[in-house]
Amino acid sequence: MRSLTVSDLPPADTCTPTRWIPLAAARPAMSPAWRRWVGSRDSLTLRLTEAGAPRAFRVQLLDQRLGTPRRDEARALGIAHGQRAWLREVALCLGERPWVVARSVAPLAGLPEHELARLGERSLGSWLFRQPDLERGDIEVTSTPAGFHPAVGPWGRRSVFRHGGFRVLVQEWFLDAMADDLGLPSR
Repeated sequence: MRSLTVSDLPPADTCTPTRWIPLAAARPAMSPAWRRWVGSRDSLTLRLTEAGAPRAFRVQLLDQRLGTPRRDEARALGIAHGQRAWLREVALCLGERPWVVARSVAPLAGLPEHELARLGERSLGSWLFRQPDLERGDIEVTSTPAGFHPAVGPWGRRSVFRHGGFRVLVQEWFLDAMADDLGLPSR
């Protein structure tokens, strides 16, 4: 099977907007097992590493660039639609299997470029959760696929993180491979 490259996918800023709802509104449709994953406010990197052991955790960088966020992303960050931002798309893998795909969007104002440019194939969470003044906004969820990666799964979530003058929208989609490997229910 040929491996997928970023150029094989449509640009994320042209994908259909994602419909997000508050976590509380999705709870009735979500199993308790998925509520523990989707509703967790701690480091997803750490949770995946622990759940996937002894398989090695790794971040596969799919794309990182300056670009235009989708309308729903700009709205979540409180920036004008069409305003350029830092965009990063990754797959969080256990062994060679992607369990989660993530898309992060940050306004250029307040962007700690020197920190983010050095992330490479490390998770954004490995940096974010070391910030002593980190604040996390409310979690919203979706059942719409990520749009920038072909794998699908039952749930996506997003929230805005704030650290000083920096803010970033982190969107994470839990994939069917994760559900299969952990024996999670379909929803």
